[in-house]
Formats: sequence, structure tokens, C-alpha cells
Amino acid sequence: MIEAKLARLSDAQPGERFRIATLNIEGTMKRRLLDLGFVPGSEITVLQKSPLGDPTAYRVSHTTIALRKEESDHIYGERIDNE
Repeated sequence: MIEAKLARLSDAQPGERFRIATLNIEGTMKRRLLDLGFVPGSEITVLQKSPLGDPTAYRVSHTTIALRKEESDHIYGERIDNE
């Protein structure tokens, strides 16, 4: 099964790269995330977590965006190996 490989963006660690497969969220939050560049196929780099772990800074489309865990829990994809 392909879905077995999918992980939540919130589980990715700083320095890891991540490719979005799907957003499992509806309504205005989904629209906001799509507008910010969190679209299927996009590559995300995890930059850093705040000292208390929430929010986390992500690089998407040459922009740094901070998301809370409750938002990044609904973004699924796969980790990209650093080559």
C-alpha cells in the first residue's frame, strides 16, 4: 500500500525535506494552506521548531511559514532523502 509510506508533516524533524501528498482538512484552513503553497506535490523543508516545540517553521516556495502542530498534523506526504 502506498498510504503506509505517508507521514504527517508534524512528525518531520528540522533539516528534513518533505513532499506533500494530501491535505486532510476542510474549510477555510485548507484554503489558507493552499494559498500559502502547501499544495500536493510541493516540497517542504523543515527549518526549526520553536523552543517549546510549537509552532514549527517550514520553507515552502522560497517563503518561511510557521504552522502550529494542529495544522501540520493534517498535512500528509513522504520524506525526501537528502542526496
